Amino acid sequence: MKNPLKEKLKKGKAVTGTFVMIGHPDVTEWLSRVGFDWLLLDTEHSPTGYETLQRMMQAMNGSGCVPIVRPQWNDQVAIKRILDIGAYGVLIPWVNSREEAEKAVSYCKYPPAGVRGWGPRRAGMFDDSYFKTANDEVLITVQIETQEALDNLDEIMSVPGIDACYIGPWDLSVSLGIGVPPDWKAPKYVAAFDKVLEAAAKHNKPAGMFCVSDNIEWALKKGFKYNTVDADDFLLMRSARAVVEQVRKAAEKSGR
Repeated sequence: MKNPLKEKLKKGKAVTGTFVMIGHPDVTEWLSRVGFDWLLLDTEHSPTGYETLQRMMQAMNGSGCVPIVRPQWNDQVAIKRILDIGAYGVLIPWVNSREEAEKAVSYCKYPPAGVRGWGPRRAGMFDDSYFKTANDEVLITVQIETQEALDNLDEIMSVPGIDACYIGPWDLSVSLGIGVPPDWKAPKYVAAFDKVLEAAAKHNKPAGMFCVSDNIEWALKKGFKYNTVDADDFLLMRSARAVVEQVRKAAEKSGR
């Protein structure tokens, strides 16, 4: 196994992906070929099941774009199944303590480094070196989205095997008492982002966040290198609205 996304991050490069919430392989087939470094396939807030998830990753074959999956939870069985069907890594939600970070690592790694059971049905089907390389190549990212996680941030990031962290801005905003949508100028909110960047830098690990097109430049200037921009449903709706607006303007000009 060779993970080009993890290699780019180790070299300090900024990488860009997008969330995939629509459970269909056509979506990943198309989006994996427009220039994204990675796609974040979500199963925490979407109804996507394992069989569909596998087909979505198969549709990315040959694209050079890396499939990372967000499991429903920091759960040993869910993470095992996700990795076995071909994910190159996991972005694990709601990791709030060192103990939870250690569990996340153990679920992703084969013994003696972890407790992942052997049976990489699809992941190892055409890769004779999978067992020897998976522990090093699977990308393990923890999602920072609560005050508790901020309080334990240094301990979380110090756990061996945690490769990166990623901010969930909306949940973090709710946890900090700011609400939805976030107030990007609120001092304690800005301080939380700075704290994540400082901890990531201290432990020489990349930090990322969920962005929209309006704040990706802000994130990059701050130092976040492992970002997603928008999501498939956002992109679809924004493009559709733009077309509708264009047609209506054309109709007005033509008097129709």
